Amino acid sequence: MTLSCDLSVRLAASQRGSSDFGGDRFTPTVAAAIQLASGTGAGQADILFVDERTVSASSNDDLDLSGVLADAFGATIAAAEIVAILVINGPISGEPNLSDLTIGGASNAFEGFLGGTSPTVGPIKPGGVFLLAAGDVAGIGTVGAGSTDELRISAGAGGDATYQIAIIARSA
Repeated sequence: MTLSCDLSVRLAASQRGSSDFGGDRFTPTVAAAIQLASGTGAGQADILFVDERTVSASSNDDLDLSGVLADAFGATIAAAEIVAILVINGPISGEPNLSDLTIGGASNAFEGFLGGTSPTVGPIKPGGVFLLAAGDVAGIGTVGAGSTDELRISAGAGGDATYQIAIIARSA
């Protein structure tokens, strides 16, 4: 199987008011794009996992990044490096969750971008989005099968949380 990916994020804003620069309007655009071809080197990826999942209130959803999850075609994922992670705290239907999400803190944690011992990112509020990506040769972190291969998504006490997740990775 081959994979190609265009990942982009863009923020365009407009603000009116008086400024020291004489204009009454400020219209910044901040954008980034990462294009990935099929493969296992810099600027490449060969694993795609996309899913909508539900985690019960005050519980964890541990995603094993090496040897358990299956892609859309039923192939088992065995990631060696993670290139991008996207988590949206809400279902595809757009109905709001009542719980915050937290990423990280599993027993055999993929720490990659988190570093340290049992670090976490959160809370990601209902409707919130978390995205981290790096297309370089190291990606955002290395996966160690059996020892550092779990990505934990935890829900707060507010209720069950349905979330969307996309993971782009390399097998070697």
